[in-house]
Amino acid sequence: MKFFIVVIGMVMIIEGLPYFAFPQRMKTWIHKVLELPEKNLRTFGLVLMLAGLAMVYIGRK
Repeated sequence: MKFFIVVIGMVMIIEGLPYFAFPQRMKTWIHKVLELPEKNLRTFGLVLMLAGLAMVYIGRK
């Protein structure tokens, strides 16, 4: 459980870094994401999940 909490903390640091470092660019990027079709967002999410799963599998091996 400790490892899981550490991993979640690291993800939060990585996720928050662009908002801290480049807030104006992030606002622009978010507006562009809102204009994308849902199908593209779902595909992007699926690709990210599969890449993450592969990384976890390789890391645990």
